[in-house]
Parts: sequence; structure tokens; C-alpha cells
Amino acid sequence: MPTPTVVLVHGAFADASSFARVVPELLADGLAVVAPAVPNRSLAGDAAYIASVVRQIDGPVVLVGHSYGGAVITVAGAEDNVKALVYLAGYALEEGESLGELQGRFPDSDLATALVTTSFPVEGGEDGTDVSVDVARFPAIFAHDVDPDLAKVLAVSQRPLAAAAFAEPASAAAWKTKPSWGVVSTADHTINPEVERFGYGRAGMKQVELDSSHLVMLSQPRAVADVIREAVRSVGSA
Repeated sequence: MPTPTVVLVHGAFADASSFARVVPELLADGLAVVAPAVPNRSLAGDAAYIASVVRQIDGPVVLVGHSYGGAVITVAGAEDNVKALVYLAGYALEEGESLGELQGRFPDSDLATALVTTSFPVEGGEDGTDVSVDVARFPAIFAHDVDPDLAKVLAVSQRPLAAAAFAEPASAAAWKTKPSWGVVSTADHTINPEVERFGYGRAGMKQVELDSSHLVMLSQPRAVADVIREAVRSVGSA
């Protein structure tokens, strides 16, 4: 089988630059990498967009999702050429389950009291609601082990998530038919690590635990790249 393309799907309150330290690791291996911008407007819409990216890639794909991006790859990973999934501090939803439902099984993280809502225009309808993280609290909650100057930049360049996405059920659960890996960020203050462990365990994934903040790709890029490499090798040996 041809070497797969690695598609990196960022989460809420972040953008594709959150993979800036992992991408060089993968490129150095000679892998093709795509890191698209996720609209962060709705789970169904975001998954449809990522699925469209995947369909236009010639050959197999390893789909990697961070945080909310885990929910996105859970749905988009149903595409035929997706051969493996990697979750990074992410939501591994069951079919028909929402982010709010999975998260509601466990105590809130520090994020719950740091969310800020703003409105955005919706053409032909009522204004929507965006959710982001309080800029002053972002570094401690999202990136406590990332360079402080970088964390400040990330705080003011967040990509908000539409609030409606929290209640939207997943229309598929690709991990049921695709080999999957899950990285637990054990020092995560954004998603309760138990949410990550539960979703991964339910899916029967191979789990890796890293002592990391939510932004595990920036704090431990080599360890994250190693998990992705394992997924890539699994495709090559299939």
C-alpha cells in the first residue's frame, strides 16, 4: 500500500499552527502532510469539510484530530481512504453522542469557568454564538507547559467554536471500523483526562499517556509524532 498522507485536524480555540512542531517531524520522515483550517462552525459541517479534503487526496490517509478535532475525525474518518485515526487529547464520540453528553459524564475541567461567548452574524437568520477562552486564563488552562510568550500569542489568536457544535450528535463513529490510537494529556486543564480515557477505552484504542497540557503537540511534539508514525506504519503493513 502507498505511504499514507497525514491529515492534521486542529481543535477549538486553536488553528493549524498548533501542529507547528509536529509537522517538521513528519516531513523529515518524507511523509506528505496536510493541515487544513477547520471552520469550527458545526460538527456536521466541519466533518463534511474535512471529509472533502480527505476525498481529494490520492491514496490512504491517517487522520489526526486534536481536542474538538477528535470529534471531527470521528465523523470524517468514515471516508473510505482513511485507514487509521489518531486522537490527541480528543473527544472520541459514540455515534449519536454529542460533545456535551460525553463531557457531562465527568467533572468539569478548569475550562468551564473560563469560557467567553460572543455573537456572530448568520446570513438569513439570527446571530449565532461563538465560544472562546478568556485571554488572561488561556495560558494556564490551555498551554501551561508551552513557552509563555507563545502561549500569549495563541491566546489572542484563538479560532472560536460555534456554541451549537457542543450539542450536535456525531453521525458516525469511524473508530468502530478503523484502527485508532489515543493520546491522553494527563495534566490537561481543558478536557478532563478522564473524558479522554473513557472515549479511548470504549473504542478499544491503543492509549498513550503523556504528562502534558492540552496542547500536547506543542509541548511534546516528538512523542506525538511517534504515535502518528506508529499509525502510519500500521497502514503500510496492512
